[in-house]
Amino acid sequence: MKQAVVTGGTRGIGRAIADRLATEGWTVLTLARHAADTPHRFQPCDVADPAAVRAAFENLSRIDALVNCAGIAGANRLDGDDDTLWHAIIGSNLHGTYHCCKAALPLLPNETGRIVNIASVLGLRGVRDQTAYCAAKHGVIGFTRSLSLALAPRGITVNALCPGWVGTEMAERRYTELNITAEQAAAGVPTGRIASPAEVADATIWLLRPESRGITGHALPIDGGGLALP
Repeated sequence: MKQAVVTGGTRGIGRAIADRLATEGWTVLTLARHAADTPHRFQPCDVADPAAVRAAFENLSRIDALVNCAGIAGANRLDGDDDTLWHAIIGSNLHGTYHCCKAALPLLPNETGRIVNIASVLGLRGVRDQTAYCAAKHGVIGFTRSLSLALAPRGITVNALCPGWVGTEMAERRYTELNITAEQAAAGVPTGRIASPAEVADATIWLLRPESRGITGHALPIDGGGLALP
C-alpha cells in the first residue's frame, strides 16, 4: 500500500487531498499545527519548525508521495513596525515546504516518488496587500522548478498546483478582507464559479499517478481561466 504525507491535511484543500488519497487506497499521514476531526493518521507539526518536521518524519521508512499544503495567509502592510505576520506566512508556506521536502527526500523511491506543492495563482502574479503571501508562493514555485531539476535523475517528479478562488475557510477570510461576497468573487472568474477543494484534490491525484511521470517542474493554475485575462 502506498503512503503519502499531506501537510495541512486536516482542513480545506489539504483535507480534500487526504480524503481522496484514502479513497484511492493510500495510507495517509496528515501533519498540521492543530488537531482536528480527521479519519487519517495525524501528527501535530508546525512545518515552519525544522526540528518538528524532522521528528514527524524520523519514524517513517518510506513514503511514496509528499503533498505540501500547509500554509497561512493574510493581508499585510509594510508601513508598520510589526513584522510578525510576514515571518509567519513566509515560514509556513515557503520554509515549511523546504523543510518537508528535505525530510522526505531520503524516503522517496526512485522513479515513482512524487512531490506536489500547493502554491497559488498569487505565486504567478501580484496583489498589493498580499506581499508576504505572494512572495512565499512565488518562492514555492521557484523552489519547485529548481527541485524538479535536482531530482530528475532519480525519476522523482516535483510539481506545483496554483489554485485561485477555492471554497475554503481561507477564502472566506479573504472575502472579509476585501469586503465582498463569494458571489462577487465568482463573478470575477471567467468560468463564473469558485473551485471546490475536491477539484484541487483531483489534480493532485493525477500528478501522483504513474501516467504523469513525464510531467515535472510545472506550476498548473486551477483558477477558472483567471490568468488568461488581460
